[in-house]
Amino acid sequence: NHSPICSCNPGFTGDPFSRCFPVPPPPPPPADPIIRDPCVPSPCGPNSQCRDIGGSPSCSCLPDYQGTPPNCRPECTINPDCPSNQACMRQKCRDPCPGSCGAGAQCNVINHTPVCTCPEGYTGDPFTSCFPKPPDVEPVQASDPCNPSPCGPNAQCNNGICTCLPEYQGDPYSGCRPECVINTDCPRDRACIRNKCQDPCPG
Repeated sequence: NHSPICSCNPGFTGDPFSRCFPVPPPPPPPADPIIRDPCVPSPCGPNSQCRDIGGSPSCSCLPDYQGTPPNCRPECTINPDCPSNQACMRQKCRDPCPGSCGAGAQCNVINHTPVCTCPEGYTGDPFTSCFPKPPDVEPVQASDPCNPSPCGPNAQCNNGICTCLPEYQGDPYSGCRPECVINTDCPRDRACIRNKCQDPCPG
């Protein structure tokens, strides 16, 4: 009808009789809410594990560890952590005897240390093997010509030969006697004093 028709070009908007401007981009969609993991970083400490329970951290010690987070620790780290009859092996209190002693030996733990011994009636190296003791062989004794003694009383035997003891006299094979026992054993001018014939006058 003889009238001009104005319109904005595609991608533009506004009043085509005064001004067109670019269509603004649509606003970005609302961002998803940020979900935070309460276990990152872990609040539980070493040797522990963290679980997300309803958005809150739940701490517990790892298997083979004991205590309460954040103080989880192994059962032992050194022998004194264990009873005296056990030793700390791979962070566990265990009996140290298995595999420590030789065949046939017996093991006792003293102050965390295995002590190996051969049982009664056995001998050998208890850390290698124990075996029965061989029967005792009585040594062959050389014949002793003085056992039994061929000598009489108050005599001594030396390689089968008898002699009277000092201060004794007589036949050593039948018996030795002192010089005197009573006065009549002595000459008339002597007396028997302490088994000796002596002059009785002095004193």
